[in-house]
Amino acid sequence: MSGAGSAVRIEAKWIDSFAEAFRLCGVQPGEACAVLSETQSRPVLVQLAELALARLEARWFHVTVPTPRVTAPVPVRSTGASDALGGLDGAVAALAASRFVVDCTVEGLQHAAELPGILGAGARVLVVSNEHPEILERTLPRAEDEAPVREAMRRLRSARRLHVRSAAGTDLAVDLAGARVGGVWGFTARPGTLTHWPAGLVLAFPAAGSVDGTLVLAPGDVNLTFKRYLADAVTLRIERDHVVAIEGTGVDADLMRGYFAAWGDPSAYAVSHVGWGLNRRARWDAMTFYDKADFNGTELRAFAGSFLYSTGANEVAGRHTPGHFDLPLRGCTVTLDGSEVVRAGELV
Repeated sequence: MSGAGSAVRIEAKWIDSFAEAFRLCGVQPGEACAVLSETQSRPVLVQLAELALARLEARWFHVTVPTPRVTAPVPVRSTGASDALGGLDGAVAALAASRFVVDCTVEGLQHAAELPGILGAGARVLVVSNEHPEILERTLPRAEDEAPVREAMRRLRSARRLHVRSAAGTDLAVDLAGARVGGVWGFTARPGTLTHWPAGLVLAFPAAGSVDGTLVLAPGDVNLTFKRYLADAVTLRIERDHVVAIEGTGVDADLMRGYFAAWGDPSAYAVSHVGWGLNRRARWDAMTFYDKADFNGTELRAFAGSFLYSTGANEVAGRHTPGHFDLPLRGCTVTLDGSEVVRAGELV
């Protein structure tokens, strides 16, 4: 698989995939559509977006902004909080004036400060994850993906408590009072909404002080910020949302301790969101097959039966930080008010 720095030949099948994703998002001939990129965006994704919009006879334009300077004390990866727009009013206004935005920024607009202004004007946004096109081809959303995610969202919204256990030792409780629930299935045709591709998961952003217990990352679980399968167990002790102890003797625990500490920010230790994967076409083992430069890992957030624990920014809890971990776990049992939705890593 060729790296991100080398030229990637555009394949007709990838244009087909992009066009199908855009059709599911309701793109119509003559509709005003924007492609958003930054100077360090993956060129092949930008080109595929343009070609697919042209195939659908949309009226499209391209907004390109410079990738900003590095200001964080450590590398930042897979946050979903792009700062590429940098509050640039003209660029934001152009995006807000369109009906459909293809987001090809490196980090994605999911948690970007400018997103409310874009969605508030009625635009719908598809975040194309910064992946090799083969990954997007494999995880192309389908119309039937919507119903399972909507049902999971309904169950999560109606529940009062989420509990997670595993044979490895995880025992985590989440009070869902005041939580904000979301879900993504890879396409959206409703004005003022955002989705991302790959997709297929349901999430809750808990209110402050809602998460307590123990999270055990077992060998084979994933630290997506590092794009690394764990070789040794790491235990996180969590009190009132915050990781208060990181236990483990291997390099995985040392790496996590160092990254957490580098931010110098208590909010970096706190929960961002929790949820589980529903995408039966997404694969836990996919990271094995790609160079790190070709792989953003969005697929691993969504593989069916996973439990996803993330630390970092949580607007519901009033916490804002660029420090972020996405931690998909296997083999967990997830219950809502005592009713199983995932049993030992398998969807119920």
